[in-house]
Amino acid sequence: MIPYAWLQRWSACFTMAITMTVVLWGCANVPRHYVRMAEPGTTLTALTAHPEMYRGKVVLLGGTIIEEAENEQYLWLHVTNRPLDQDYVPHRPADMDGPEAGSYWVVVTKQQFPRQYREWGRITVVGRVTGMQQYAEPVLSLLYVRGWGLSSAQHGVWENVNPTYIPSTPGGIKKN
Repeated sequence: MIPYAWLQRWSACFTMAITMTVVLWGCANVPRHYVRMAEPGTTLTALTAHPEMYRGKVVLLGGTIIEEAENEQYLWLHVTNRPLDQDYVPHRPADMDGPEAGSYWVVVTKQQFPRQYREWGRITVVGRVTGMQQYAEPVLSLLYVRGWGLSSAQHGVWENVNPTYIPSTPGGIKKN
C-alpha cells in the first residue's frame, strides 16, 4: 500500500471513530457528571427506609408525574416511582404493589421549569434529597430531568441553573 492510500484510510478510520464517539456521547440519557454525583444503586425502597442516610445526597430515580401543586415560587411534582434500567430509562416495577411502586415528591423553581413537562409520560430525575417529607414520602430538589413523551417531539430535558435553592412547602400540601 502506498503511503498516500494508507494516510487516506487512516484518516477515514480516525474520522469515523471521532464521529461515533461524539454521537454516542450526545445520546446519553443522563449527563455523566450527574451519574458520578449520584449515590450508586439508590432505590426508592432504600430512600424511604433510611431517609437520614440520603439527606443532602444526589440520587437518580425514574417515574411518572401523577399530581402537581405550586406556590408563588415552586412547583411540586408528585411522582410514582418507575425503576431505571441500565440506560437510566424508567420502566414499570415488576410488582406494582411492591415497595418500588411507591412515590416521591420533586420540587423545582416554577419560573425556570418548561411547561412541556405536562406532555412527559415518563421522567428520569436527578435530585438532591432535601430531608423534608410529604405524606411520609421523600422530597427531592430537582437538579436535572429528562422527560419522554408519546412522540420524540414531546421529549425534553431540563437542568437546574441554581442547585442551591431551598424549597418551601406550598399551602395546599400538609406537612408531616
